[in-house]
Amino acid sequence: MKVTKQDIASLLSGFSIEVTPASAQNIDSFANHLPLNTSINVTFLPGSNIDDTVNVSYRLHQEGFKPVPHLAARNFVNQKSLEQCLEQLTTIANVEEVLVIGGGLNAALGPYHSTLQILDSGLLEKYSIKKVGVAGHPEGSPDIPDLELAQALQDKNSWARNSDVKVYIATQFCFDASKIIDWENRINKSGNTLPIHIGLPGLASLKTLLKFAQMSGIGPSMRVLTRQTKNLAKLVMTQEPDIVVSELASHVTSNPDSLINQVHFYPFGGLGKTASWVNSVIKGEITLKSNKGFSINNKN
Repeated sequence: MKVTKQDIASLLSGFSIEVTPASAQNIDSFANHLPLNTSINVTFLPGSNIDDTVNVSYRLHQEGFKPVPHLAARNFVNQKSLEQCLEQLTTIANVEEVLVIGGGLNAALGPYHSTLQILDSGLLEKYSIKKVGVAGHPEGSPDIPDLELAQALQDKNSWARNSDVKVYIATQFCFDASKIIDWENRINKSGNTLPIHIGLPGLASLKTLLKFAQMSGIGPSMRVLTRQTKNLAKLVMTQEPDIVVSELASHVTSNPDSLINQVHFYPFGGLGKTASWVNSVIKGEITLKSNKGFSINNKN
């Protein structure tokens, strides 16, 4: 099926994006880059201070956006620290949505070592969290066996069926639409009914993309990048995700049963240029290429 500009714009409409507390310091005003009410994920990385996540969430709320802070299970030293975090996020930053992940630590600092333990704690309901994202791994995880990932996803589906909290899957970023589509087909056949927010890379140099892919344990789709490394000039050129976006738009349009209903961008420090690119695509300011992908019209 030939993809149209409208198909592509429809896929990206309502996109979300990610920011770290450190990169947020370099942004004078989020409103200069993003439509008001955009959902913006705020990371809680190993070794960082949860207060930084809370403060950025507060700032986003004050500027007219929807903060979606990460709750990394293994980063919390006890139940009290998790409760204090939730209380601050909900009272100070008006947070109603969170992304719950296991976290990057090998060993938990406290009693929580998995997403499901946070879900089962009852604390999300206690603090009136209305929507929760849980992790998805289109290419698997270097740290978790595939069977364990499959069981965890089944458990999260089960939890969602028995909760009033809305749950969705937020995936790790991926460079290859075929890997994403195969993964979606596989988990849906296994009983997944949760909507899916697909993580995609923002605009960045090939060198930066390779660095983050290696840090995150991205698997087979890295070959999409490594095929280009033979051309040294391409290492510093900005890479755009137009091919994966157009292929996903074609898939979603031609498969009405697809559960993919949102795209989430990882800007890797380049929020401004990623947001500008996405906004142009949504406005239809693109030219479709004859083979695949598209280009932005009138680039500055």
